[in-house]
Amino acid sequence: MKTDDFDFELPEELIAQTPLPKRDDSKLLVLHKETGNIEHKHFSDILDYLHEGDVLVLNDTKVMPARLYGVKEETGAVIEILMLKERDSDNWECLVKPAKRIHVGETVTFSPKLKATCTSIGEEGIRGFHFEYDGIFYEILDELGEMPLPPYIHEKLEEKDRYQTVYAKNIGSAAAPTAGLHFTKELLERIEEKKIIVTYVTLHVGLGTFRPVSVEDVTKHKMHSEFYTMSKETADILNEAKKDNRRIISVGTTSTRTLETIIKAHGTFKECSGWTEIFIYPGYQFEAIDALITNFHLPKSTLLMLVSALASKEFILNAYKIAVENKYRFFSFGDSMFITNE
Repeated sequence: MKTDDFDFELPEELIAQTPLPKRDDSKLLVLHKETGNIEHKHFSDILDYLHEGDVLVLNDTKVMPARLYGVKEETGAVIEILMLKERDSDNWECLVKPAKRIHVGETVTFSPKLKATCTSIGEEGIRGFHFEYDGIFYEILDELGEMPLPPYIHEKLEEKDRYQTVYAKNIGSAAAPTAGLHFTKELLERIEEKKIIVTYVTLHVGLGTFRPVSVEDVTKHKMHSEFYTMSKETADILNEAKKDNRRIISVGTTSTRTLETIIKAHGTFKECSGWTEIFIYPGYQFEAIDALITNFHLPKSTLLMLVSALASKEFILNAYKIAVENKYRFFSFGDSMFITNE
């Protein structure tokens, strides 16, 4: 299986640069995964495709303002750091630009309240840093940091919270779980009124999720690890749904990877946390989910491979072709797709 098999043509003007004024006004392409049939709707219509007893699983991670600009103490060079994940207390894995300027033992100062010293060197611009600060860390980050918008977004984000889901709760992500950006509080209330069960997992999204696959052979790609957690309440809800043969509908590839990781490891859903490097591509047998709400993903990305595993590469690439023809908006602030098993 070749990475080039997951390429497609995308006009640059279809890459969404800003969110729509209203979250659930985005378009919704409904793809029936057994037949390949397609319907064109708006996201607020998702209610028509969800039924009493369905379980909707959302990722309640919260994006950190994780992009920092500082000065290398030794030379005065300007350094950009994107905080990816906390390894342990105050020790973070970060993406650095320009990485070649940072070596072990060197310090970057962001303000009188915050500085970081390089502790290790990894591949692809990754560095380990120990952070020192005066005050409450996340308050300082709120004050100094920028939201880590993907590199294909060139417009300034006017409202920080538009790169957060309305249910974001547990801080720790370097990127938003973007399928959830379409939900409003009102829509979630209407979903629950229909007796659809809404529950949450947490997966802190790392940069690796969105990076294009650089190897020619898909099976040689290695995912970056990401931290997840599932509560006992959510595990009980999901196990009950499985027992009753009710649908489990995942919101986003991050929720999907969490659910599949847990059920593959334990044969059931259970209260747990850990690190996942699960890589889902065609040939994968899904055990956790029945349907998926997702965005439109980058060419050659692991996310495109995941949805191709659920609905078949042919159906997905045809849906993307039709989405391009119908001027759907792509990527983080773009439109939505519901891959349904009905």
